[in-house]
This record gives sequence, C-alpha cells and structure tokens, in this order.
Amino acid sequence: MKLLIIGKTGQLGSALIDRALSSNFTVVAPPRNELDITKVKNNSKFLRLLEINKPDVVINTAAYNNVVECESNLLYSFDVNCFAVKNMTEMCDKLSIPFITFSTDYVFDGITQTPYIETDTPHPINMYGISKLSGEYASLIYDNTIVIRTCGLYGLNSTSTKSGRGNFIDNRILDSKSNKFLYIRCDQTVSPTFVNDLSKAILQLIDRQQSNKKYNLYHLVNEGLCTWYELTCEIYKILNIDTEVIPVNRHGMDGTMKRPLFSALRNERAKELGIVLPHWKDALRRYLKIKYCNKFDELNN
Repeated sequence: MKLLIIGKTGQLGSALIDRALSSNFTVVAPPRNELDITKVKNNSKFLRLLEINKPDVVINTAAYNNVVECESNLLYSFDVNCFAVKNMTEMCDKLSIPFITFSTDYVFDGITQTPYIETDTPHPINMYGISKLSGEYASLIYDNTIVIRTCGLYGLNSTSTKSGRGNFIDNRILDSKSNKFLYIRCDQTVSPTFVNDLSKAILQLIDRQQSNKKYNLYHLVNEGLCTWYELTCEIYKILNIDTEVIPVNRHGMDGTMKRPLFSALRNERAKELGIVLPHWKDALRRYLKIKYCNKFDELNN
C-alpha cells in the first residue's frame, strides 16, 4: 500500500513515516517547499502528486496549532486548518482516494467530567478550536474522508524551529535544569498522546477500514487522563528530578483566551475495531526511555 503523507517534518508526520516504512508501506512525503497546502486550490502541484504517485491513501498531518497565535492570525489559521483541508479532500474525492486528516480535543468546550466520545456535540471556545472544527465540517461532506481527533501530542521529533524548544515534556525537562520549582497549571484535564502509539493506531485503522468502513470520525489518544500538573509530576518522578512542581489554577484562561478545562477523549469507535492504545503513563515511560536513556545522569546533576 502506498501512502502520501503531508507534514513530514512535524512530530506526527515524521513518526507516521517511520512507522509506515517499518511496516512495509510505500511512502511519498513531499517537503513543504514542494507543496504549500494553502495554495492547493490555485495550482496543480497537489493534483500532479496524486496522478503521478497514485497513492492508496493520503494523510494530512499538517496544521497550524499555535493556539494563542490563532486568536490574532485568523486568516492563516483558517487557510491551513480549514480551507486547505477542504481543497485536498475535494481533489482526493475526485480521484476516489481516501483522505485522512486530524482534528483536536479543542473542538469541545470542556464543560464535562467524563472523556468526550465521537458522538458528543462540539462547541469550541477559542479560534483554534473553531478553525479545526470548520476543517472537520469542510472535509466530512465528502465520503472519502476520515477525521481523527487527538490530544496533547508529543514525539521524538519535537524541536520547534521558531522557538528552539520542544514539546511539553521536553520543555519541562529543560525547565528543571534551571529552576528549583515550577508553577504548572492544574486546571486542564487532557489525554497526552505519544505519536508513536498514535501512528501505529492510524495504520491499524487504515487496514481495518478497508474491509469495514463503519465511521468517518474517530478519537485516537493514549488511554487515561491527567492534568498538565500531574503529567509534569510523573515526568520528574520517572527521571528522579527533584524540581518542586507547584499546581496553579488559571481557570482555563491564557491571557484573554479560554482553553477547555476538561478535554480528555475516549476512543470508543476505534475499540469497536480492536484498536487499543496503551495508557499514557506507559507511553510516557517509553518516550523518556527512548529519548533520554543516555541523559539521566546529566539531567539529575
């Protein structure tokens, strides 16, 4: 099976490519300078990619996911998270190619105490969530689409070219080297997800959807839930880091922007297909072992 994967340099895209290649998939992954997804409607590069490579499935992992910047950079957030997704879906539909794209826990408002399932009604409370939900709606009008909602992603390829910092886990480890204590928010409950586990589940979903396309919207996250404070405590516990973690309740606010207080997800539909992801604590231990196994002494000094 041949996959065309968009977003090859991101945490999810790079992990998915590695997993697909190790699972004997053929992968085509154009770099961003060869395919600007915000210009798909107005040029033929994407269509040529489809016609030349004839992929069995197209997977879009590209997104504008700087939640704070989305509040002021509205046009670009909708260009990437909605309009580009719609245009790619439409072209794939014309050629009868299945299209997979990703959404977020931020399509929900967080006014709950139980993990959201696929049939729960979305109600985003910030512009990032609105742009992603718009992308869901714009792509799901086509029968060839699968939307996967996920949450709190972290992966081995995590360094941000803009900030020079990595994902939440890497940042907390970096913070511990120069701080005796940290204030970490305890007001948000999430489902942190290791992209290696997510990538495996995506390929399982592709395989099982071929014979049984039951749904076009799925949740895929590591099992369990926690606050960012609890996640930080678990990181430091595993690595024996003695930085004190102090919980702080920001009541879902990030400046003037609201974040959902509870946005953990449950993989109800994936489990119907026999797809089960490990618990987030197990995933975290494996991530830290892979990425920091040779640095434990350094981190603790």
